[in-house]
Amino acid sequence: MADLSCTYLGLKLKSPIIAASSGFTDSVHKIQQFEQYGAGAIVLKSIFEEEILFEYDKTIRDEEEKTGREEFLDYLDVRIRQENIKKYIDLIKGAKEKVSIPVIASINCKSTHEWMSFAKEIEKAGADALELNVFVLPSGLENNSLENEKIYFDIASSVTKLIQIPVVLKISFYFSNLGQFIQKISYTGIKGLVLFNRFYSPDINIETLQVSPSNVLSYPGEISMPLRWMAMMSGRVGCDLAASTGVEDGKAVIKLLLAGANVVQVASALYRHGISYFEVLNHELTEWMDQHNFDKVDDFRGKLSQVKHNDPAVFERVQFMKYFSDKEGLA
Repeated sequence: MADLSCTYLGLKLKSPIIAASSGFTDSVHKIQQFEQYGAGAIVLKSIFEEEILFEYDKTIRDEEEKTGREEFLDYLDVRIRQENIKKYIDLIKGAKEKVSIPVIASINCKSTHEWMSFAKEIEKAGADALELNVFVLPSGLENNSLENEKIYFDIASSVTKLIQIPVVLKISFYFSNLGQFIQKISYTGIKGLVLFNRFYSPDINIETLQVSPSNVLSYPGEISMPLRWMAMMSGRVGCDLAASTGVEDGKAVIKLLLAGANVVQVASALYRHGISYFEVLNHELTEWMDQHNFDKVDDFRGKLSQVKHNDPAVFERVQFMKYFSDKEGLA
Protein backbone atom coordinates (compact mmCIF):
# COMPACT_ATOMS: atom_id res chain seq x y z
CA MET A 1 0.00 0.00 0.00
CA ALA A 2 1.22 3.50 -0.88
CA ASP A 3 2.98 5.54 1.78
CA LEU A 4 1.56 9.10 1.97
CA SER A 5 4.10 10.42 4.47
CA CYS A 6 6.15 13.43 3.43
CA THR A 7 8.13 16.39 4.73
CA TYR A 8 7.00 20.02 4.70
CA LEU A 9 8.99 22.87 6.29
CA GLY A 10 11.19 20.21 7.84
CA LEU A 11 8.13 18.74 9.60
CA LYS A 12 7.07 15.11 9.28
CA LEU A 13 3.56 14.72 7.85
CA LYS A 14 1.45 11.58 7.49
CA SER A 15 -0.18 12.99 4.35
CA PRO A 16 0.61 15.79 1.87
CA ILE A 17 -3.00 17.01 2.20
CA ILE A 18 -3.38 19.63 4.91
CA ALA A 19 -6.23 21.72 6.30
CA ALA A 20 -5.94 25.33 5.17
CA SER A 21 -6.77 28.21 7.48
CA SER A 22 -10.56 28.47 7.75
CA GLY A 23 -13.50 28.41 10.11
CA PHE A 24 -12.91 24.66 10.42
CA THR A 25 -9.56 25.16 12.16
CA ASP A 26 -10.70 27.47 14.95
CA SER A 27 -11.22 24.97 17.79
CA VAL A 28 -9.35 22.11 19.43
CA HIS A 29 -12.31 19.77 18.93
CA LYS A 30 -12.33 20.29 15.16
CA ILE A 31 -8.54 19.99 15.00
CA GLN A 32 -8.80 16.61 16.72
CA GLN A 33 -11.27 15.54 14.03
CA PHE A 34 -8.83 16.57 11.32
CA GLU A 35 -6.20 14.31 12.81
CA GLN A 36 -8.75 11.49 13.14
CA TYR A 37 -9.68 11.72 9.46
CA GLY A 38 -6.10 11.87 8.18
CA ALA A 39 -5.05 15.51 7.68
CA GLY A 40 -1.29 15.84 7.39
CA ALA A 41 -1.19 19.16 9.25
CA ILE A 42 -3.42 22.01 10.37
CA VAL A 43 -3.18 25.71 9.55
CA LEU A 44 -5.12 27.48 12.28
CA LYS A 45 -7.76 30.07 11.51
CA SER A 46 -5.96 33.36 10.98
CA ILE A 47 -5.73 36.10 13.54
CA PHE A 48 -6.34 39.29 11.56
CA GLU A 49 -4.37 42.49 11.87
CA GLU A 50 -7.44 44.40 10.65
CA GLU A 51 -9.73 42.59 13.09
CA ILE A 52 -7.74 43.75 16.09
CA LEU A 53 -7.59 47.31 14.82
CA PHE A 54 -11.32 47.34 14.09
CA GLU A 55 -12.21 46.01 17.51
CA TYR A 56 -10.10 48.68 19.17
CA ASP A 57 -11.64 51.45 17.06
CA LYS A 58 -15.15 50.20 17.81
CA THR A 59 -14.47 50.15 21.55
CA ILE A 60 -13.04 53.65 21.40
CA ARG A 61 -16.19 54.90 19.71
CA ASP A 62 -18.34 53.22 22.35
CA GLU A 63 -16.32 54.75 25.17
CA GLU A 64 -15.82 58.14 23.59
CA GLU A 65 -18.79 59.71 25.35
CA LYS A 66 -18.00 58.09 28.70
CA THR A 67 -14.44 59.27 29.19
CA GLY A 68 -11.84 61.41 27.57
CA ARG A 69 -8.94 60.11 29.62
CA GLU A 70 -6.07 59.27 27.36
CA GLU A 71 -4.59 56.76 29.79
CA PHE A 72 -7.90 54.84 29.78
CA LEU A 73 -7.84 54.59 26.00
CA ASP A 74 -4.28 53.30 26.18
CA TYR A 75 -5.44 50.69 28.68
CA LEU A 76 -8.24 49.60 26.33
CA ASP A 77 -5.74 49.26 23.49
CA VAL A 78 -3.49 46.99 25.53
CA ARG A 79 -6.36 44.96 26.98
CA ILE A 80 -8.04 44.26 23.63
CA ARG A 81 -4.81 43.19 22.00
CA GLN A 82 -3.94 40.97 24.94
CA GLU A 83 -7.37 39.31 24.91
CA ASN A 84 -7.13 38.52 21.20
CA ILE A 85 -3.66 37.08 21.39
CA LYS A 86 -4.52 35.14 24.57
CA LYS A 87 -7.40 33.39 22.78
CA TYR A 88 -5.09 32.47 19.95
CA ILE A 89 -2.31 31.33 22.26
CA ASP A 90 -4.81 29.15 24.13
CA LEU A 91 -5.91 27.60 20.83
CA ILE A 92 -2.30 26.76 19.92
CA LYS A 93 -1.54 25.28 23.33
CA GLY A 94 -4.80 23.32 23.41
CA ALA A 95 -4.22 21.89 19.95
CA LYS A 96 -0.63 20.89 20.71
CA GLU A 97 -1.79 19.04 23.81
CA LYS A 98 -4.42 17.03 21.93
CA VAL A 99 -2.93 16.21 18.52
CA SER A 100 0.37 14.89 17.21
CA ILE A 101 0.16 16.37 13.71
CA PRO A 102 1.88 19.72 13.04
CA VAL A 103 -0.05 22.83 14.08
CA ILE A 104 0.74 25.87 11.95
CA ALA A 105 -0.35 29.29 13.22
CA SER A 106 -1.61 31.90 10.79
CA ILE A 107 -1.55 35.69 10.76
CA ASN A 108 -3.41 37.70 8.13
CA CYS A 109 -1.34 40.84 7.76
CA LYS A 110 -0.54 43.75 5.50
CA SER A 111 2.27 45.51 7.37
CA THR A 112 5.11 44.94 9.81
CA HIS A 113 3.60 47.06 12.57
CA GLU A 114 0.56 45.70 14.40
CA TRP A 115 1.25 42.00 14.69
CA MET A 116 5.02 41.59 15.00
CA SER A 117 4.81 41.09 18.77
CA PHE A 118 2.36 38.21 18.13
CA ALA A 119 4.95 36.15 16.27
CA LYS A 120 7.19 35.61 19.28
CA GLU A 121 4.21 34.72 21.49
CA ILE A 122 3.01 32.22 18.90
CA GLU A 123 6.44 30.58 18.85
CA LYS A 124 6.50 30.36 22.66
CA ALA A 125 3.05 28.76 22.64
CA GLY A 126 4.45 25.80 20.71
CA ALA A 127 3.27 26.35 17.14
CA ASP A 128 5.25 24.21 14.70
CA ALA A 129 5.37 26.96 12.08
CA LEU A 130 3.86 30.34 11.23
CA GLU A 131 2.02 31.07 7.99
CA LEU A 132 1.71 34.74 7.05
CA ASN A 133 -1.23 35.42 4.78
CA VAL A 134 -0.05 38.62 3.10
CA PHE A 135 -1.94 40.61 0.50
CA VAL A 136 -1.45 44.14 -0.76
CA LEU A 137 -4.06 44.95 -3.40
CA PRO A 138 -2.16 46.86 -6.11
CA SER A 139 -4.89 49.48 -6.34
CA GLY A 140 -3.02 52.34 -4.67
CA LEU A 141 -2.02 54.72 -7.43
CA GLU A 142 0.62 56.30 -5.21
CA ASN A 143 2.76 53.11 -4.99
CA ASN A 144 4.62 51.45 -7.83
CA SER A 145 5.14 47.69 -8.16
CA LEU A 146 8.54 47.72 -6.46
CA GLU A 147 7.12 49.56 -3.45
CA ASN A 148 4.32 47.01 -3.14
CA GLU A 149 6.76 44.11 -3.39
CA LYS A 150 9.00 45.68 -0.76
CA ILE A 151 6.24 45.19 1.83
CA TYR A 152 6.47 41.42 1.35
CA PHE A 153 10.26 41.42 1.59
CA ASP A 154 10.15 43.59 4.71
CA ILE A 155 7.68 41.24 6.38
CA ALA A 156 9.69 38.15 5.45
CA SER A 157 12.95 39.69 6.65
CA SER A 158 11.50 41.00 9.93
CA VAL A 159 9.74 37.78 10.98
CA THR A 160 12.50 35.33 10.03
CA LYS A 161 14.90 37.36 12.17
CA LEU A 162 12.47 37.39 15.08
CA ILE A 163 11.51 33.70 15.41
CA GLN A 164 13.15 30.32 14.94
CA ILE A 165 10.16 28.25 13.80
CA PRO A 166 9.58 27.93 10.03
CA VAL A 167 7.92 30.94 8.38
CA VAL A 168 5.63 30.54 5.38
CA LEU A 169 4.25 33.28 3.13
CA LYS A 170 0.86 32.81 1.53
CA ILE A 171 0.72 35.17 -1.43
CA SER A 172 -1.53 36.15 -4.32
CA PHE A 173 -0.69 36.28 -8.02
CA TYR A 174 -1.04 40.09 -8.25
CA PHE A 175 2.54 40.87 -9.25
CA SER A 176 3.93 42.42 -12.42
CA ASN A 177 6.68 39.78 -12.61
CA LEU A 178 5.30 36.90 -10.58
CA GLY A 179 7.94 34.30 -11.44
CA GLN A 180 10.86 36.52 -10.50
CA PHE A 181 9.11 37.66 -7.31
CA ILE A 182 8.42 34.08 -6.18
CA GLN A 183 12.00 33.07 -6.84
CA LYS A 184 13.52 36.06 -5.01
CA ILE A 185 11.22 35.90 -1.97
CA SER A 186 11.93 32.17 -1.63
CA TYR A 187 15.56 32.93 -0.75
CA THR A 188 14.84 35.42 2.06
CA GLY A 189 14.95 32.82 4.82
CA ILE A 190 11.33 31.71 4.66
CA LYS A 191 10.75 27.96 4.59
CA GLY A 192 7.64 27.85 2.40
CA LEU A 193 5.37 29.65 -0.04
CA VAL A 194 1.65 29.00 -0.52
CA LEU A 195 0.34 29.59 -4.05
CA PHE A 196 -2.16 31.24 -3.82
CA ASN A 197 -4.30 32.98 -1.23
CA ARG A 198 -7.92 33.82 -1.97
CA PHE A 199 -9.68 36.95 -0.81
CA TYR A 200 -13.06 38.59 -0.79
CA SER A 201 -14.17 39.57 -4.28
CA PRO A 202 -17.05 41.98 -4.84
CA ASP A 203 -20.04 41.50 -7.09
CA ILE A 204 -22.90 43.84 -7.99
CA ASN A 205 -26.55 42.96 -7.49
CA ILE A 206 -28.32 44.71 -10.37
CA GLU A 207 -31.74 44.39 -8.68
CA THR A 208 -30.88 45.83 -5.26
CA LEU A 209 -28.07 48.02 -6.63
CA GLN A 210 -25.77 46.85 -3.86
CA VAL A 211 -22.28 45.41 -3.68
CA SER A 212 -22.24 41.82 -2.45
CA PRO A 213 -19.66 39.01 -2.01
CA SER A 214 -18.84 36.86 -5.01
CA ASN A 215 -17.75 33.21 -5.01
CA VAL A 216 -17.00 32.93 -1.30
CA LEU A 217 -15.86 29.34 -1.85
CA SER A 218 -13.38 28.40 -4.53
CA TYR A 219 -14.56 26.24 -7.43
CA PRO A 220 -12.68 23.47 -9.28
CA GLY A 221 -11.80 25.63 -12.28
CA GLU A 222 -9.66 27.86 -10.09
CA ILE A 223 -7.01 25.16 -9.84
CA SER A 224 -5.58 26.30 -13.18
CA MET A 225 -3.72 29.27 -11.67
CA PRO A 226 -1.85 27.44 -8.87
CA LEU A 227 -1.31 24.46 -11.20
CA ARG A 228 0.45 26.56 -13.85
CA TRP A 229 2.65 28.44 -11.40
CA MET A 230 3.42 25.42 -9.27
CA ALA A 231 4.69 23.63 -12.35
CA MET A 232 6.76 26.60 -13.48
CA MET A 233 8.33 27.36 -10.09
CA SER A 234 8.98 23.81 -8.87
CA GLY A 235 12.73 23.20 -8.85
CA ARG A 236 13.46 26.91 -9.18
CA VAL A 237 12.91 28.15 -5.62
CA GLY A 238 14.73 28.03 -2.32
CA CYS A 239 11.86 26.82 -0.16
CA ASP A 240 8.95 24.38 -0.07
CA LEU A 241 5.80 25.04 -2.08
CA ALA A 242 2.21 24.50 -0.99
CA ALA A 243 -0.71 24.66 -3.42
CA SER A 244 -4.06 26.20 -2.57
CA THR A 245 -7.34 27.14 -4.30
CA GLY A 246 -9.63 25.00 -6.45
CA VAL A 247 -8.80 21.73 -4.67
CA GLU A 248 -12.09 19.86 -4.84
CA ASP A 249 -11.08 16.18 -4.98
CA GLY A 250 -8.25 13.66 -5.03
CA LYS A 251 -7.61 14.27 -8.72
CA ALA A 252 -6.83 17.92 -7.99
CA VAL A 253 -4.42 16.88 -5.24
CA ILE A 254 -2.63 14.49 -7.59
CA LYS A 255 -2.31 17.12 -10.32
CA LEU A 256 -0.75 19.65 -7.96
CA LEU A 257 1.68 17.10 -6.57
CA LEU A 258 2.68 16.10 -10.10
CA ALA A 259 3.25 19.79 -10.81
CA GLY A 260 5.67 19.95 -7.89
CA ALA A 261 3.76 20.93 -4.75
CA ASN A 262 5.20 19.65 -1.47
CA VAL A 263 1.73 19.76 0.09
CA VAL A 264 -1.79 20.72 -0.93
CA GLN A 265 -4.08 22.86 1.21
CA VAL A 266 -7.83 22.26 1.31
CA ALA A 267 -10.60 24.54 2.59
CA SER A 268 -13.64 25.09 0.34
CA ALA A 269 -14.14 21.36 -0.27
CA LEU A 270 -14.49 20.91 3.49
CA TYR A 271 -17.36 23.39 3.59
CA ARG A 272 -19.10 21.31 0.94
CA HIS A 273 -18.31 17.84 2.30
CA GLY A 274 -17.21 18.18 5.92
CA ILE A 275 -14.01 17.35 7.82
CA SER A 276 -14.41 13.61 7.17
CA TYR A 277 -13.75 14.36 3.48
CA PHE A 278 -10.04 14.02 4.29
CA GLU A 279 -10.57 10.25 4.34
CA VAL A 280 -11.89 10.43 0.78
CA LEU A 281 -9.02 12.60 -0.43
CA ASN A 282 -6.38 10.34 1.11
CA HIS A 283 -8.11 7.24 -0.26
CA GLU A 284 -8.24 8.66 -3.79
CA LEU A 285 -4.56 9.58 -3.61
CA THR A 286 -3.57 6.17 -2.22
CA GLU A 287 -5.62 4.32 -4.82
CA TRP A 288 -4.07 6.30 -7.69
CA MET A 289 -0.55 5.73 -6.38
CA ASP A 290 -1.18 1.98 -6.11
CA GLN A 291 -2.56 1.88 -9.65
CA HIS A 292 0.52 3.67 -10.99
CA ASN A 293 3.02 1.73 -8.85
CA PHE A 294 4.22 4.71 -6.84
CA ASP A 295 5.31 3.64 -3.36
CA LYS A 296 5.96 7.15 -2.00
CA VAL A 297 4.79 10.67 -2.80
CA ASP A 298 8.35 11.66 -3.67
CA ASP A 299 8.29 9.04 -6.45
CA PHE A 300 6.03 11.26 -8.56
CA ARG A 301 6.17 14.73 -7.02
CA GLY A 302 7.19 17.24 -9.69
CA LYS A 303 7.18 14.58 -12.40
CA LEU A 304 5.25 16.96 -14.68
CA SER A 305 6.84 20.22 -13.54
CA GLN A 306 8.20 22.50 -16.21
CA VAL A 307 11.85 21.66 -15.50
CA LYS A 308 11.10 17.94 -16.07
CA HIS A 309 8.52 18.18 -18.85
CA ASN A 310 9.50 17.21 -22.39
CA ASP A 311 7.62 20.29 -23.67
CA PRO A 312 8.40 23.06 -21.14
CA ALA A 313 6.63 25.71 -23.20
CA VAL A 314 3.25 24.06 -22.55
CA PHE A 315 2.99 25.89 -19.21
CA GLU A 316 3.68 29.29 -20.78
CA ARG A 317 1.18 29.22 -23.62
CA VAL A 318 -1.47 31.86 -23.16
CA GLN A 319 -3.28 31.99 -26.51
CA PHE A 320 -6.29 29.93 -27.59
CA MET A 321 -5.78 30.37 -31.34
CA LYS A 322 -4.90 26.76 -32.14
CA TYR A 323 -7.55 25.36 -29.79
CA PHE A 324 -10.36 27.37 -31.32
CA SER A 325 -9.13 26.94 -34.88
CA ASP A 326 -9.22 23.17 -34.35
CA LYS A 327 -12.82 23.45 -33.15
CA GLU A 328 -14.09 25.42 -36.14
CA GLY A 329 -17.09 23.86 -37.77
CA LEU A 330 -18.08 21.88 -34.67
CA ALA A 331 -20.83 24.30 -33.61
